[in-house]
Amino acid sequence: MAYRIVVDAGHGGYDSGAVYNGRLEKEDNLDLALAVGEILANNGIDVLFTRIDDTYVSPLERAYLANAEDADLFVSIHRNSSATPNTYSGVQTLIYDETGVKYIIAENINQELEALGFTNLGIDVRTDLAVLRRTNMPSLLIEAGFLNTDSDNQIFDERFNDIAYGIASGILDGLGAEQPEEAPIYRIQVGLFRVLDNARNLQNNLNAAGYETYLSNQGEYYAVQVGEFVTMEDAAELERELRQQGYSTLIVRE
Repeated sequence: MAYRIVVDAGHGGYDSGAVYNGRLEKEDNLDLALAVGEILANNGIDVLFTRIDDTYVSPLERAYLANAEDADLFVSIHRNSSATPNTYSGVQTLIYDETGVKYIIAENINQELEALGFTNLGIDVRTDLAVLRRTNMPSLLIEAGFLNTDSDNQIFDERFNDIAYGIASGILDGLGAEQPEEAPIYRIQVGLFRVLDNARNLQNNLNAAGYETYLSNQGEYYAVQVGEFVTMEDAAELERELRQQGYSTLIVRE
């Protein structure tokens, strides 16, 4: 069965959502929604978005769009906020009632994001939200950490791709679909040594120059690698920089 899922990036346009030190919830929501949608689409899901840019769409319009498309699931992406910064932290998923597949998916997502470092604040029943109340299909709203809590923002930024895969995995598992493939990681290999001390010397020199390095044991050899990227384009940019500095380079996929 080909599932159809509406992925909703909360807020947008003149409605910024929560704001903290110049950070806008609507931007985080859109970035994460697009990333989740891409993973779902790559795994055979028919994905629709309520918005793909910085435009305002009312809650009712979002619900009606999902109903008109006869979607199987509606997933709304948000960030939480509190009255006082750095007071609360964690991920929470909101649903209309504790029945059916939406509850299973909500549990899955919370557990996936808890494993990435978020506090699991559980599932909350909300009957007052139009995107949960006016949609005809199972619907949930994910609060992916508190926008005005620095520790949550650190997790959101540093583990963004893992968060997107965690949400997609929780959805696919709940629907009984296949799990998403792991995101490929690209690194730049700059040396391959039989002697561990030689590998460590190169690694120390690169660390001193400000590069993030990895030492990979490959049988009888030790590989020194730099960087960690999810796209070949980003890896190629760093490879060019290292080549200009005289290093022999090779892009490897982990």
